[in-house]
Amino acid sequence: MVNKMRCDWLTEDKLYISYHDKEWGVPEHDDIKLFEMLILEGAQAGLSWLTVLKRRETYRAAYDGFDPAQIAQWNQEKIESLLKDPGIIRNRLKVKAAKTNALAFLQVVKEFSSFDAFIWSFVGDNPIQNSWTTIKKIPANTLESDKMSQELKKRGFKFVGSTICYAFMQSAGMVNDHTVDCFRYKELRLKV
Repeated sequence: MVNKMRCDWLTEDKLYISYHDKEWGVPEHDDIKLFEMLILEGAQAGLSWLTVLKRRETYRAAYDGFDPAQIAQWNQEKIESLLKDPGIIRNRLKVKAAKTNALAFLQVVKEFSSFDAFIWSFVGDNPIQNSWTTIKKIPANTLESDKMSQELKKRGFKFVGSTICYAFMQSAGMVNDHTVDCFRYKELRLKV
């Protein structure tokens, strides 16, 4: 694995490399995992993804396994306790947004039968296969992420700007943004 070509945005951090090699860009359809990804992408706003990735396990414990039904019932006491947890990003707006997003998520599931059905509709239910030669060409947002952001905001979601939505789309495999020289590019392209 050491000699494999990878996307240039990677650092030497083993956790980051593992995330790139096994998770980033792999199409995800599990509602709970999609909710986790959306919450963590929002938590990442203004920070590096590695900062959040290193805290992911703590988030999973603190955020009730990212179960939206449980998060939707958080009270002020729970939110205050989370703001004291050094294992997560202790930003009041981001923590409160998790509850707001859980409530909105549950409404989407009620309307569409799954979050997966709703969110994947922005890419026509199939991953967009890009073919970037350098990371400099990868956009921060697209028309699809703009539409997703607008729709999520309309439904009450927070921390879902177009750039966050595009990062979510990349992590959830809704777009294949591995550069063409990365070994994962071809692997993920073949799975479609």
